[in-house]
Amino acid sequence: MFTISTSRLLLRLWKEGDIDAYYQINQDPDVLEFLPGALTRTEVKNFMARQNQQFVERGFALWAAELKETSDLIGFIGLNYFDYPVHFSPAVEIGWRLSSSFWGKGYATEGARKVIEFGFHQCHLQEIVAFTVPKNIRSQRVMEKIGMVQDMNGDFFHPKLPRKHRLAKHVLYRITSENAAL
Repeated sequence: MFTISTSRLLLRLWKEGDIDAYYQINQDPDVLEFLPGALTRTEVKNFMARQNQQFVERGFALWAAELKETSDLIGFIGLNYFDYPVHFSPAVEIGWRLSSSFWGKGYATEGARKVIEFGFHQCHLQEIVAFTVPKNIRSQRVMEKIGMVQDMNGDFFHPKLPRKHRLAKHVLYRITSENAAL
């Protein structure tokens, strides 16, 4: 089975046994602060299946993030292809969503650094983007720690949300294979 290993994490494909843990992560009000809503169990299953299929088709995914020490699922970290109607699309984004009890411990940064390396070296990507709402400073700090730079002309309204939605406006970060310090 495919895995990406860091000192404390195992990034891997999703399995049936992840459903309950990932569902619970997506019910946490802190996790949902910058997301439009909680995922149902069906949406969790569909997400997991889509990501595993994306790995088969593209060689990358938003992988399940598991603690090596305990084998506990703590969320996801990985790459995702998208083709939204925005000025920088199509693109590959790096993303993460971790249980709030694992925030502030360096897990997102640790996993994301390895994912950036994987994206550029194994998948031969030229650029990886990330985006979030302006108020999500925690996520922006991770983007900066992994070498991403904010595109000061890249702000956009997320096309999957109404323009007046509190989470519609996003800031864009980028990193290229040329400027990645790997």
